[in-house]
Amino acid sequence: MSDPPALGPDGFRALYRRLRAAGPSPRGALDRITPELVRQAAGEVRSGRTVSMAAPVETRQEPDDPDPARHWLTAPVPPASAAEGLHFALDRLAMNIHGDADSHLDALCHVIWEGTLYGGTPLSALTTSGATALSVDLARDGITGRGVLLDIPGLYGVPWLEPGAQVTAEDLRAAEAAQNVRVGPGDLLFVRVGHRRRRRAMGPWDAAQARAGLHPGALEFLAEREVAVLGCDSNSDAAPGTIPGVAFPVHVLAIHAMGVHLLDYLQFEDLVPLCAERGRWSFLCVVAPLRIPGGTGSPVNPIAIL
Repeated sequence: MSDPPALGPDGFRALYRRLRAAGPSPRGALDRITPELVRQAAGEVRSGRTVSMAAPVETRQEPDDPDPARHWLTAPVPPASAAEGLHFALDRLAMNIHGDADSHLDALCHVIWEGTLYGGTPLSALTTSGATALSVDLARDGITGRGVLLDIPGLYGVPWLEPGAQVTAEDLRAAEAAQNVRVGPGDLLFVRVGHRRRRRAMGPWDAAQARAGLHPGALEFLAEREVAVLGCDSNSDAAPGTIPGVAFPVHVLAIHAMGVHLLDYLQFEDLVPLCAERGRWSFLCVVAPLRIPGGTGSPVNPIAIL
């Protein structure tokens, strides 16, 4: 991998100002996905094969998931009560939207930086009953467009990047060249660091303290290519962080400066071999977040259609 450039607090703030210079849009970078681009993305479909990019919801307490989702059957109870006649099996799910295990979408109200939300929206938009602006409702009609997967471990012939590794803009360009694909305006960019494969092979660990992700400077690549959405099989931010006082610089730059929705803790292990077999790393992608009024995000199951 290329060595990540040094970036201190002053350099980070200068980068933030450059990425914010374009100014806010009503729906953030989602406004880059035009109806014409959606029509073009439909042309990516060849076989009609659909593949999930979400991980199964975790219900076991693990080092990276101290407060896991809870899922239980609520009816019939007891089972003997359903011995005769018509009955329905019912269940309930309770989970945190954000965390280091379950696949989810970050809304534009998720990141608070220097006392404001994206576009200078005041904190008063966050209330105890939910966000009154920039919530997941911006994506209520779904996010559909051309998805592009860049496989960074595949580029370097390794199963995964080790925790702490940072993917640079140069790595993204090298992956484009190796995979014969180019990220363009309105694309949903997915960056694989191999987090899920490492978790499966070595077991869960405290990902809040150690994980591979993107170098903050890689966000200039997203701005240059006018990317609409960024997804990763970690949460896009590497840990430990390297910028004092900014634990999640990619979140700050993507969401707060650029208005780019993030998809965190996806899984690409089912999709990678299919893309490699076909020699095609772009596809139609459909993301359908739940309609949670005032939500700061949503559990999500992005679908690649090949």
